[in-house]
Amino acid sequence: MVGRRLLSRSAGTSRRPWRRAWQTAAAAAMVWSSGATLAREPVFLAGADMSHVQFFEDRGAVYRENGQPANAFEILRRQGLNCVRLRLFTSSAAQAAADPYNAINNLDYTLPLARRARAAGHQLLLNFHYSDSWADPGKQRLPAAWTNLSFSELLGELRAYNSNVLASFAAAGIVPEYVQVGNEITQGMLWPHGHVGGTNDTPLQWAKLGQLLRAAIQGIRDAVPTGGPQIMIHIDRGGDWAGTRWFFDRLQAQNVPFDLIGLSYYPFWHGSLTDLRNTLTNAALRYRKPIVVVETAFPFSGSTNVWGIPATTNGQVEYVIALAEVVNSVPLRLGRGIFWWGAEYQSLPGYRLAGFDLRSLFGPGGNVLPAAAALGRLTTPLRLEARLAEPELLLSWPLSGAGFSLVSATSLAPHSLWHPVTAPVLAEELQYHTRVPLEDGPRFFRLQ
Repeated sequence: MVGRRLLSRSAGTSRRPWRRAWQTAAAAAMVWSSGATLAREPVFLAGADMSHVQFFEDRGAVYRENGQPANAFEILRRQGLNCVRLRLFTSSAAQAAADPYNAINNLDYTLPLARRARAAGHQLLLNFHYSDSWADPGKQRLPAAWTNLSFSELLGELRAYNSNVLASFAAAGIVPEYVQVGNEITQGMLWPHGHVGGTNDTPLQWAKLGQLLRAAIQGIRDAVPTGGPQIMIHIDRGGDWAGTRWFFDRLQAQNVPFDLIGLSYYPFWHGSLTDLRNTLTNAALRYRKPIVVVETAFPFSGSTNVWGIPATTNGQVEYVIALAEVVNSVPLRLGRGIFWWGAEYQSLPGYRLAGFDLRSLFGPGGNVLPAAAALGRLTTPLRLEARLAEPELLLSWPLSGAGFSLVSATSLAPHSLWHPVTAPVLAEELQYHTRVPLEDGPRFFRLQ
């Protein structure tokens, strides 16, 4: 909790001494709590998927900050983001050369990007797709090189593949902090072997999916026996609690050891923020694991309003704040992070980008957009600041306080009653602020 001790005007004092007393009290309060930040362990993940950045750069894209060309990873780090997500395909060099947009993300392409991300100061989330191209709820195609394997052979190949990949990262001095075993595996992965859902919603198919996931995770542990990555299981049902429960209830029965729940949530596909809040709240209470909105985006142009938020650069910021308020409000402090998908996208003639060039964190000309700074502010240490503006007190705190409530009390005694502050709270200039009237007697404030 963060507090401010405030002293009221005493009856019968002159105006000037009262003013000096208030100024002294406000300054003393700032010093008193200057080291008191709201604990956030582990660090909130404000991330971006940058898997195609080299692809865009090779075709002439330039990334800019304040109009000046710069390293895209360094731009986002300066904006406050702290983690980069990179997908990994099983594609061969020939496949990548034949269809770069849909197959380039193999190990030879991805490892240099990981070096760039780490050099810029980012943590890393490695996203295994277990396919030669995109894997998602509608397609989880076997890699071409694995199509003739029996199920038992596939388990061994999957374990060895993960081990070899992590060994390659470790040899480069880059052990990812987080690893996804599969991408949006709502219907399973490595079809038909690990296909679940629909007619495949059977104990046998779930047992196979469980074996595949355990083999994948064991491969990671083989390469990094201690201090290795945290494991994330990722589905696409951010706005669908029933679907989320269906998947994770069945997964739990398979005794798959994982650390984080990852959910995709795109407001133009997956329902309202209220739907998301319902899913995150119920998932936190039921599974007691940290939850990350590991894919999201919002348009800065080319769209009508989405759930009342305009498709503008300011609308993107408004969306970041609204989303952060939902994630930070997850019970048990289990809302762990937000990742922007397609953060690196820019318009590229001749390529179908599904509209994500208008949903990225870089706008026309490659200039970084305000939404990046808003997302980055979610990692700012949370401090409640007080400033005297007679006859009111100005209270402010950064966007990392999204979802927290401002309360006050007249005493710091153990059983003091803390009451919500009813003054309007505004989110402007990447921070929250409110004004409260000066009152007689001491008052204390905190965020909770």
